[in-house]
Amino acid sequence: MGATDFAGAPPRGATGSSSPATLAQPTNSAATDRQAEYRSLMRKWWFGAAVGAPTMVLSYPWLIPGLRDVFPRGSEQLWWLWVAMGIASLAVIAYSGNQFFTGAWEALRHRSANMHTLIAIGTGTAWVYSTVALLVPQLFPSAEMADVYYDVTVVVTALVVLGMAMEVKARGRTSEAIEKLIGLQPRTARVVRDGAETEIPIEGVVVGDIVVVRPGAKIPVDGMVVLGASAVDESMITGESMPVAKGPDDEVIGATMNTTGSLRFRATKVGADTALATIVRMVGDAQASRVPIQRIVDVVSSYFTPAVVILSILGFVIWYDVGPAPAFTYATIVAVTTLIIACPCALGMATPMSLTTGVGLAAGHGILIRSGDALQAAKKIDTVVLDKTGTITVGKPAVTDVVAADGFEVDAILALAAAAERDSEHPLAAAIVDGAAERGLSPPEASRFEAVPGHGIRAWLGERRVLVGKRAFLEAGGVKAAVLEAEAARLADEGKTPVYVALDDRVAGLVAIADPVKDDSAAAIAALRRLGLQVVMITGDNRRTADAIARRVGVDRVLAEVLPQDKAHEVRTLQLEGRTVAMVGDGINDAPALAQADVGFAIGTGTDVAIEASDVTLISGSLRGVVSAIAISRATMRNVHENLFGAFVYNGLGLPVALGVLYPFVGLLLSPILAALAMSFSSVTVISNANRLKRFRLKEVAS
Repeated sequence: MGATDFAGAPPRGATGSSSPATLAQPTNSAATDRQAEYRSLMRKWWFGAAVGAPTMVLSYPWLIPGLRDVFPRGSEQLWWLWVAMGIASLAVIAYSGNQFFTGAWEALRHRSANMHTLIAIGTGTAWVYSTVALLVPQLFPSAEMADVYYDVTVVVTALVVLGMAMEVKARGRTSEAIEKLIGLQPRTARVVRDGAETEIPIEGVVVGDIVVVRPGAKIPVDGMVVLGASAVDESMITGESMPVAKGPDDEVIGATMNTTGSLRFRATKVGADTALATIVRMVGDAQASRVPIQRIVDVVSSYFTPAVVILSILGFVIWYDVGPAPAFTYATIVAVTTLIIACPCALGMATPMSLTTGVGLAAGHGILIRSGDALQAAKKIDTVVLDKTGTITVGKPAVTDVVAADGFEVDAILALAAAAERDSEHPLAAAIVDGAAERGLSPPEASRFEAVPGHGIRAWLGERRVLVGKRAFLEAGGVKAAVLEAEAARLADEGKTPVYVALDDRVAGLVAIADPVKDDSAAAIAALRRLGLQVVMITGDNRRTADAIARRVGVDRVLAEVLPQDKAHEVRTLQLEGRTVAMVGDGINDAPALAQADVGFAIGTGTDVAIEASDVTLISGSLRGVVSAIAISRATMRNVHENLFGAFVYNGLGLPVALGVLYPFVGLLLSPILAALAMSFSSVTVISNANRLKRFRLKEVAS
């Protein structure tokens, strides 16, 4: 199958469409919405900061030379100043902090609590306390206890909003892989209409159009070459650095770069069905999904928030009962600080930030991860099962060796075999004919042709007879072939099929045919073993051929002579041994095994059915993609654990300090403003650590 076949497989639950469409629309809309959200949050931040700066200063004017004379404690002008501050801070709550209160209300309606609950209670409590102290100071036992904390309300709101804006911006950066892919799509295409080349918008290309691509131009949509030859740089889609030769009947991927020659191809997939559109869709779906560890975090957070509220109330009661004077003020500070510092922003961001970055990183290397579940499961893999045909091997028989008997030339033998096999429909016959063409040979025309099913071909070149087939077939025709028996056995031991060739009554030589091993299969399998994985090859081939291939590529364990319907059973057997299994395949008969495996890897050059049943698609068709996918998964989940550890440590250390545990020993009591700064810093730390994934390099693990 061709390199773009996976584009026809929509995500599970989705339907494909062959109508013209532009893939950029939905993602550009999401990017626009994200930018609008970022700008809105930054406006809220600047408004909060503009009110917060003077509010912090004017909340304690008696501490500042010059202001203490204008606004002395207890004066009427200080009272009116604080009234103005109360109104300004209420405006900040209503504009900059409205999302906290609406979010808390929505959570309350569903009988749950979240980070918005903590922020809303903390800032709301500070504002209500300050307003009561301002309007009804006689309720407090002393004047000091009637101080206002409008600065806490304003500054905390502004700092949390700034942290949210940074998170939105960071989420945008993690989607750069998608945006870069969208930018690869050309705006126009040259199509042949009514016998003339016409340049039209890419949205106007329909399936069946003949598209012309000149040297140095981008290929606009997916298709199959009908005329011309060139080398196409597919690195932006597959991650492979070397240009790929393209000629008639080869498939091309939209958004890749044509380099040297001119091509004409028939459009096979356009709009939302192209490889590029499928990549964008699958990456977006994966980034929006949740890994199992995130669901655990969500459950923890749902209990964590009410627990913090209870701790805040207990802290208030204890400080009010046994704390130093003014006890009410200290108790309020402890309660508000506890609510603010425990805001689970970092905890909530820890997993999704790493997940979106990891999925984007994989997409940039030609690896499409369907979901967060697959990303997390890939980290636990300890056994990789590789289908042989089309996965370890190319998947197409080819001539590998030609052995000449005395008195014959190698090229002459291959030409004789190709002349006899030209009209045969057997797959091995096609391999012989293609092998002769690749060597530039011109086989003569056979005057007569007879096929003997299961045995060989009998053909005549003029008056001369040519036999091609098994040794027994030649000997039945009066040809003694024992002279090549040793060579035939050697080739068979190497997993190749020896085909005898005879001219008249003499054996001429052997043509060996095999499904060639991909150039990088052995290196990829070695890399998998360096990662500590057991590699298993599964095939329907006989044991002798399977063992020969296994020796060449360094496979640990071979499951040979497995019927297609039994592959899933073999995967299940490995799982019952306690193994976490990845299955890598490309054919329709691999689909049940791909679905049975803990993680299914589909070769991108395989069938749509296999790709639809898999969790990960390797666009390039190289086994190196399996190595890269597992390495990225491990790096991503390690990053998630680092983020979660940091977030839990932050809350574990911050809560006791906020509750005033250190006050009796070192006199340290955290202010609400410092708590807000610490909370924002924890979010920045999570974002920065997640972005470290972008610097992850695969060369060492995949080489």
